[in-house]
Amino acid sequence: MPILQNEPRHESDTSSERLLRDDPKRSGSKIAFFQYLTVGVFVFLISGFWKLQVQNPDVYSEAAERNRIKSTPLLAPRGKILDRDGRVIVDNKASYSLLLNRDQIKWEHLPAIAEAMGLDFNELAAKIRRTGSQPQIIIKDELTRDEMAFVESHQDASAFPEMDLIRSWKRQYPQDGFAAHVIGYVGEISESELNQPQYLDYRQGDIIGKDGLEREYDSELRGVDGQERVLVDSLGHTRHAETAKESIPGKDLKTTLDLDLQAVAELAMDGKRGAVVALDPRSGGVLAMVSRPSFDPNKFTGRISRKDWTEIAQDKDKPLLNRAIQAQLPPGSTFKPIMALAGLEEGIIDPETDFFCPGGASFYGHYYACHLKHGHGTISVHRAISQSCDVFFYNVGNRLGIDAIAKYADIVGIGRKTGIDLPNETQGTMPSTRWKLRLTRQKWYAGETISVAIGQGAVTVSPLQIVSALGGLGAGAVWYKPHLKSDDKPVLLRRGNFKPEDLQQVISGMFGVVNEGGTGRAAQLPTVKVCGKTGTAQVAATELTKGARMSSSLANHAWFVGFAPMDNPEIAVVALFENGVESYNAVPIVRDVLKAYFDKKAREANPQIAVRAPEAKPIPVATVEDTPQPGDTD
Repeated sequence: MPILQNEPRHESDTSSERLLRDDPKRSGSKIAFFQYLTVGVFVFLISGFWKLQVQNPDVYSEAAERNRIKSTPLLAPRGKILDRDGRVIVDNKASYSLLLNRDQIKWEHLPAIAEAMGLDFNELAAKIRRTGSQPQIIIKDELTRDEMAFVESHQDASAFPEMDLIRSWKRQYPQDGFAAHVIGYVGEISESELNQPQYLDYRQGDIIGKDGLEREYDSELRGVDGQERVLVDSLGHTRHAETAKESIPGKDLKTTLDLDLQAVAELAMDGKRGAVVALDPRSGGVLAMVSRPSFDPNKFTGRISRKDWTEIAQDKDKPLLNRAIQAQLPPGSTFKPIMALAGLEEGIIDPETDFFCPGGASFYGHYYACHLKHGHGTISVHRAISQSCDVFFYNVGNRLGIDAIAKYADIVGIGRKTGIDLPNETQGTMPSTRWKLRLTRQKWYAGETISVAIGQGAVTVSPLQIVSALGGLGAGAVWYKPHLKSDDKPVLLRRGNFKPEDLQQVISGMFGVVNEGGTGRAAQLPTVKVCGKTGTAQVAATELTKGARMSSSLANHAWFVGFAPMDNPEIAVVALFENGVESYNAVPIVRDVLKAYFDKKAREANPQIAVRAPEAKPIPVATVEDTPQPGDTD
C-alpha cells in the first residue's frame, strides 16, 4: 500500500509516540541514559560481590553470623551458706532478668522499656553509658509475670530486638534480719570497687559480696558464668539454643555457726540493742553471733531502693553496725578478772591479800564509790571477783600502774583485733603512758588508772574481744583466732605463761560469780558448772544517769560473759545489752545460750532423753525502779 505523505493523525496516538515522531534525537539520548544506568548498577553489584567474596569474606561472614546467632550469658548461682551441721542459711531463688544487647539498643526504645519495667529512664540511660563497651547489660532482676509478658511480646526484630530474657539467681536470706551481720549481703559492684585490686576481673553490673561472709568469701561463693549460643530468625525469634560454655556454680560455704544457738540468741536479743557472741575457746570457732537492731539483707540484692537506703542510713540505732565486732564500749567489771590475774602474776597481791571496802575510797584527792553503797567490808581476791568489789580493784590498779595493766590486757587480746574472718573489725582501746603521749602529747596521770582498773575510763572493747579474752583464760590461757569458716584449722594466736595457781584463782572467782551468790547467779545450770563475770559500764556521770530508764541513751550498758564447763570449757558466751541499766539484765541472755548448747549436746549423746528447749518468751528485764538484792549489781 502506498504511503501517504499527509496521513491524518488518529485520536489514539499517545504524546510519547508523537514525541518520537517529532524528536528522534531526544529519544535516542534517553535510551543511552538507561543503558549507562544499567551498566552502572551492574558494575556496583560486581564490586560489592568482589568485596564480599574476595577482598573481605571473613568480615562479612562474621557480620552475617551475628545477625543469625547471638550469645547470652548463663549466670552461675552463688554458693550456699551452711551452718556447722550442713543446714542451709542462705540459698538462691531462680528468677528471670532483663538483658539489653548493646549493639541493638535504640535510644528511642528506652523510655518505653523503662516505663514497662518500672525503672527511672535517667538512671537506666546512665547505667548504659556507665557500662562502657560491655556488650550486654542486665537492667532488672526478678521480673514479674507482667514484665516477662511485656518482654516476650516485644522482643522480636520489629519491636524491641535489644531485649533478652535470661535465667538468673536471686540471693535468698533469712527473714527478720536473722544472722544478717554475720552473713552480710550482695549488691551491684560500684565504680570505686572496680578500681580495687581484688576486683580486677569484675565488670560493671556484676553482683558481689558487700559485707559479712558474702564479702569475705566472695571469690569462693561467686562461681563462673557460662554462655549460650542462640539461633534466631529474621524476626529475632529463637529457633535453636546450645550451650557453648557451662556455668560453674559457686562453692558452698560451711560455717561454724549453729542454727539452734543462733536462734536462741536472736530470740534473747529481741527488742534490745546490743550483741551476743558464742564461741568455742578450744578452737576459736564462732557458734553464734547476733547484733541488734538488725536489717533485712534481702533489700540489698541487686540495687537497694533509695527509700529503703534512706530509712536504714538515717536510723539512729545504726542497724548496719555489727556491734559484735565493731562496738567500742567500756567493758565495766568484765575487765576485773584480767586485773586480778595481773595483780597475782606481778606479786602485788596473793590469795590472802585483803582490802577494806566501806563503800568507796579516795585516791589522789578524788572519792571513788563502790557499786555496793554500804561496802563489802574486808575482802580478798576470790570474793572480790565474785561480788565485783570496786574498792578492791581500785587498790590493785593503783599498785599495778597503767603500763602493767596494759601489758596483761595485751596478752589476753584487749586493744587488738582478733583477726576474725569478717570485714571491718575494730580493735578497741587499751590505754598506756605511751598511748596517751602519742595521742594527746600529754603524760598519763596516776589518778586516771583508778577508773581503768574497773573497766572504765579510756579502755574500750568489742563483745568479741572480751569473750575471746575471758574464754581463753578459762581454757587455760590459750587464745585461738576466732573464725567462721568450718574447715579452717584452729590458729593459735597466743599462749599465756601464767602460774597455774594464779589462773585457777581467777577461774575460781568467776565460778563464785555464778554459783556462790555472786552477781551472775541467774546463769546457774543444774548439770554444768558455769563461770562468768558481770559488768555494768557507765555511759555518763552518775549524777546525769540517776533515774535513767531502760533504753534511755544515758542508761548504763549491761555486760555478762560466761563459759562452761569450769574445767576445759567448750563454749564461751558474751551478752552486751546497750543501756540495759544493770548487769543482771544481761545474765539470762547468756544462760539461755549456754542451756541450749548443753541441752543439744545431751540430746545428741542420748536421743532417748527428752530435753526441754528454752521457752520462746521475752526475757524479763529490770528497771532502775526495781530494788536489787545485795550483790546483784557491780
